[in-house]
Amino acid sequence: MQIKFMLSLLLGVAFFSCQEKAKEQPIEKSEPVDDGVIVYEEYMGTEPSTPEETEFYEPVVPKVTPTMNGKPPSDAIVLFDGSNLDGWMSSADSTAAKWHLNKDGSMTVNDKTGDIQTKQNFGDIQLHIEWRSPAEVQAEGQHRGNSGIFLDGLYEVQVLDQNDNPTYVNGQVGSIYKQHVPLAMASVPSGEWNTYDIIYHAPEFNADGGKIKSGTVTVIHNGILVQDHIELKGTTPYIGWPKNPPHGKGPLMLQDHGDNSRVSYRNIWVREL
Repeated sequence: MQIKFMLSLLLGVAFFSCQEKAKEQPIEKSEPVDDGVIVYEEYMGTEPSTPEETEFYEPVVPKVTPTMNGKPPSDAIVLFDGSNLDGWMSSADSTAAKWHLNKDGSMTVNDKTGDIQTKQNFGDIQLHIEWRSPAEVQAEGQHRGNSGIFLDGLYEVQVLDQNDNPTYVNGQVGSIYKQHVPLAMASVPSGEWNTYDIIYHAPEFNADGGKIKSGTVTVIHNGILVQDHIELKGTTPYIGWPKNPPHGKGPLMLQDHGDNSRVSYRNIWVREL
């Protein structure tokens, strides 16, 4: 009996002691957890009770006359309308562009005269450009109707006659060369005019030259989405990994592939974003 009493007393003292220690321990406040959920601060607070509370009238949206009968929209910068090559120069030495100016309002690659580029530099743009491979098929793979459109002079959207002409898919028509395979092959028959509508957002770099935001590209080929806001991993070299040299605004460049590709271009314009 005495032993039971002593055990009960010891247990009671131990329990009381544990409670006291628990009281002495400070209660830690839990920190909010960043669970990655997107929160829009402008939509927080008291829920609106009238439609007028969620309506605003500024800034006023600028009015743009849309494309009509093949003409550029009213706010476009026309880079080539078929009349001359005055807005273009040789990429190699900045001399006058040496490509062929055609009577139908197009220009054609002059084999082995080199790439040409705009004299004006651009950042984020909406680009419209039309291109055509020769109707007469003379080669295969990457040697048939090969050219390219280089955004900022660095990032290539592939131009290629893909009709009955298999090649590596990250280098086929509509690809971001060696990086992104197109979602579809949407070319018209060889010798007919293709259209590219491209949305380009340039990458951003910090003061030390490090890339802090990747560029993005969307490509619509003949009305078909083939590149859906893809991330540019860097430049698009023929050999090697993508590189990320820091840069600002750059030219639009058109490629002379150097194998008598005879690709033609027309109706080129941009809208700065």
